[in-house]
Amino acid sequence: MSSALKLTVLDQSPVHPVSAGSEVSNAGMMSIELAKACDTLGYDRFWVAEHHNSPQFAGPSPEILITAIASVTQNMRVGSGGVMLNHYSPFKVAEVFNMLCALFPDRIDLGIGRAPGGDGLATSALAWPNPPQDGSNYPTQAATLKALLEGQIPTEHPWGTLHISPKHESFPEMWMLGSSGGSAELAGQLGMNLALARFISPDHCKPEIFDAYSRAWDAAGHTATPKRMLAIGAFCAETQEQAELLAGTAIYRKMMNALGDRNHLLSPEDVQDQRVSFSASQHAEYDHLLKGYTVGTPDQCKAEIEALATSFATDEIAIVTVTYDFKARLESYRLLMAG
Repeated sequence: MSSALKLTVLDQSPVHPVSAGSEVSNAGMMSIELAKACDTLGYDRFWVAEHHNSPQFAGPSPEILITAIASVTQNMRVGSGGVMLNHYSPFKVAEVFNMLCALFPDRIDLGIGRAPGGDGLATSALAWPNPPQDGSNYPTQAATLKALLEGQIPTEHPWGTLHISPKHESFPEMWMLGSSGGSAELAGQLGMNLALARFISPDHCKPEIFDAYSRAWDAAGHTATPKRMLAIGAFCAETQEQAELLAGTAIYRKMMNALGDRNHLLSPEDVQDQRVSFSASQHAEYDHLLKGYTVGTPDQCKAEIEALATSFATDEIAIVTVTYDFKARLESYRLLMAG
């Protein structure tokens, strides 16, 4: 990989069966093991996602995984990709990430998003006894969170006298997450870095989103240089055939989730068995989703990643790899960096 291009891991803590390539049965522990390996491989950051009420992903509390991962790694920045801010008080999130920065100075990233990270039942349970947020307060929540962390709350604000402990000189690097451009201008206005989740919606994630972000940043008069990251789904193996087989788990998951079916992850072999009975439209959908991922050998993946980085004018690519087998997930990240 080009020395100018930085690779980040965006880990969703997929739930692997114990028999599927790991002696560790806990998805959180697998994320920690993956992070330890990626720290030695040369990845620049390791971000963890937030999901609720999911049989597929086991990452409901990014701040806990961040603490555990930062404790056993040395080289990477560690952060959230991201905290689903609609569920939480900006003050509480500021307190949590301020403490993380005190424990791990200059290593913590705070990525935030407006998606629920779960279904309606989980959203309702997280908000109880209050009604769930509908997203309309997200811009104010994001602005307030940033002001709290940077000590920029106006004295006349109702929270102007809030004290966030402990006092120190390290701040989290702040990022806003988006997938189709809805958050780009807000991130630019607030002066947050922007991470685009192409792996969620490749058809709607275009380079023009970063252009809109840059225009909003400039219009707001920020003097710092904004950072931009592109997050992609990637599956790397020794052969194209092996890589495409690995990707089947994630492709089938996305197809079933669109139908409201959120069962456990299927093995690549079981996915291929399911494909036998696909309709013509399902075959076309499967092939279309496959094209939205970066899938292949190390050389093939390297070439596509560098092409995407050029197209989106970014020097940082985040890699999301959801496999049935933990060893295959780990090996994919190893091969990507080796490429």
